[in-house]
Amino acid sequence: MFALRRRLETQLMSMTGLALGQLDLESPKGDPGLFGPESMSWQVHGDFPSMLIGGISALMLQLLHPLALAGVWDHSNFREDLLGRLRRTSQFISGTTFGSTRDAQWLIERVRRIHLQVVGTAADGRPYAASDPDLLTWVHVAEVSSFLSAHLRYRNPHLPPGAQDAYYAEIALIAERLGARNVPKSCQQVDEYLQGMRAQLQCDARSLEVLQVLLAAPAPSRLTQPAGTLMLHAGIELLPDWARDLLGQRQGTLQRHLLRLGVKGVAPVMRWALRDGSALRARRRMGLL
Repeated sequence: MFALRRRLETQLMSMTGLALGQLDLESPKGDPGLFGPESMSWQVHGDFPSMLIGGISALMLQLLHPLALAGVWDHSNFREDLLGRLRRTSQFISGTTFGSTRDAQWLIERVRRIHLQVVGTAADGRPYAASDPDLLTWVHVAEVSSFLSAHLRYRNPHLPPGAQDAYYAEIALIAERLGARNVPKSCQQVDEYLQGMRAQLQCDARSLEVLQVLLAAPAPSRLTQPAGTLMLHAGIELLPDWARDLLGQRQGTLQRHLLRLGVKGVAPVMRWALRDGSALRARRRMGLL
């Protein structure tokens, strides 16, 4: 049993930013980072299975924006290095959430510099820049609304509305430091923002190609392949109905029910296997373990 647990943990860790080995989340001792252990951000981002599903869903939602899609299409090697992209995104999220103040600031500044290089012209002729404040807001809201939705579905469905608002208010700090503006900071503001953005969203051949790359992505090993497939389809299931319709990914009631049951069966195994993730390392830094 110990050998199986260790093998599973190794495979799961290989999907995270910890695999890059650039951050020491256990130092310096006592540094709470940008949020600290009592924050809603630590609570929501501390569950690996729901964050994985939320991250998949967020990526699919983000790519419905033509300018966000253009940036990925023109400046990302997602076809050849999807796992690398997953690791780098995971590193940024875990590092800004659970890392020391110094490391969180380093990650934010690094991404700001990268964004300055991501410019071009979208398929519809519009210029785009990853540093555009409005585009940054879109990417942020698509991400954090997906994380919270996954947390509510698979980790804590009873999280009070006030705590949900507190999460959005806290995590807006990251988007603002990246350069976003008018960042929604409550459930109502996020809902209104997403409704207001729908007219700008679309699905084209590029969106569908990226989706197919995601769906065809291999898991780190045969051991995790079934769970990986389940998580991908659970990410689709987590999308708002209108987003699934745009992507042509309609799922029947029975299929959605079975996906949720499947995740609720697999998620505890993932939590059992992942003994040394970002949240636990940060808690050790704070002397809480």
